[in-house]
Amino acid sequence: MPPPPVPTRAPGTWDVIVVGAGPAGATAARVAAEHGCRTLLLERAAIPRYKTCGGGLIGASLAALPPGLPLKVYDTARQFTFALDGRRERTLTCATPTCAMVYRSELDSALTDAAAQAGAEVRDSTALTALEQEGDTVTVRTNRGDALHARAVVGADGSASRVSRYVGVRCAQVDLALEAEVPVDERTADRWRGRLLMEWGPLPGSFGWVFPKGDVCTAGVVAARGNPVALRAYKEDFLARQGLLGARPLHDTGHLTRCRHPDSPLARGRVLVAGDAAALVDHWSREGISYALRSGDLAGHAAARLVSAADEREAATAADDYGRRINEVLGVEMRASSVLMNLFTRNPGLVHTTVTRLPLAWRRLDAYIAGRTSVAGIMTAPLVRAATALTGARRGDVRP
Repeated sequence: MPPPPVPTRAPGTWDVIVVGAGPAGATAARVAAEHGCRTLLLERAAIPRYKTCGGGLIGASLAALPPGLPLKVYDTARQFTFALDGRRERTLTCATPTCAMVYRSELDSALTDAAAQAGAEVRDSTALTALEQEGDTVTVRTNRGDALHARAVVGADGSASRVSRYVGVRCAQVDLALEAEVPVDERTADRWRGRLLMEWGPLPGSFGWVFPKGDVCTAGVVAARGNPVALRAYKEDFLARQGLLGARPLHDTGHLTRCRHPDSPLARGRVLVAGDAAALVDHWSREGISYALRSGDLAGHAAARLVSAADEREAATAADDYGRRINEVLGVEMRASSVLMNLFTRNPGLVHTTVTRLPLAWRRLDAYIAGRTSVAGIMTAPLVRAATALTGARRGDVRP
């Protein structure tokens, strides 16, 4: 069905303004532009910009990319090595190698180019400083002194989002990730080629990872916010054990990941949030790219509906429908991942043994990585349901 016609706009008013040119924002801008909306994409940094991220694209992410997107893949994981705090290491082979290793700067740049090719105007080095609504118009103020007007705004400006605060997004889980991009010699690159590492760490709910990208390995650790000293100590120990501590890293950064509370709002009037700004992240794996791409697509469609709304009642319906679709598609995944996270936090050894010693469990996880099932699909397995009941990891029991 073709999109509804875009009504005549007031002079100087954009149909849609998207804040943030990551996967969610660039996708939302592209989709809105494809629907005939006069779309402006704002990014506070200069494009391309570095973004702290493992850069692993699972099947759900790959399926959500626009067809034919030019993107360099530096490696594809054929094997997953799992370990429990440096012990009980075991390597398993993927039935369908899927997880693609990319750099976020290149992914975001390619998606932004796709938005521009669809007709969106891109302005980088432009940060939002204030947001206000009156009637059917949203005013976006920037660090350049501009007062930009739009019929709809999509906030996709990351986990420290100003738009998120405006909408009132609430979080059920906040974690700190520390990451380094480390250049490696040819021998080390050969050791990691086609294989990534996931190690369940010593802190509650923590893990470390190594993602290979040719002559660079992206490695890091993540745990609940609140004990940065212990997390830094884990990172140093983890990198040393993986032989990645000696070389000077290309980047050495940290960032917070946030998972939304199930009842958290996703819109306020004509302002929507998507991706990290909406705190749409997997509780267990902290994977957010697939959530960003899918929520960006839904936000782009919803923004186009807001633009074409005949009155504020119709606009409110479009915003409500956006929240409902997010909850139906991604909320189900997040509720399932919160249960898995609680199971993992209570007994990481049980999770490790289940994944590495029971072929059915690995096949389920492998199918999720490849995009053939979801976290919710994993959690329906009888073995997982039994483990959940045994450890008391109930749905909705999420860490603060």
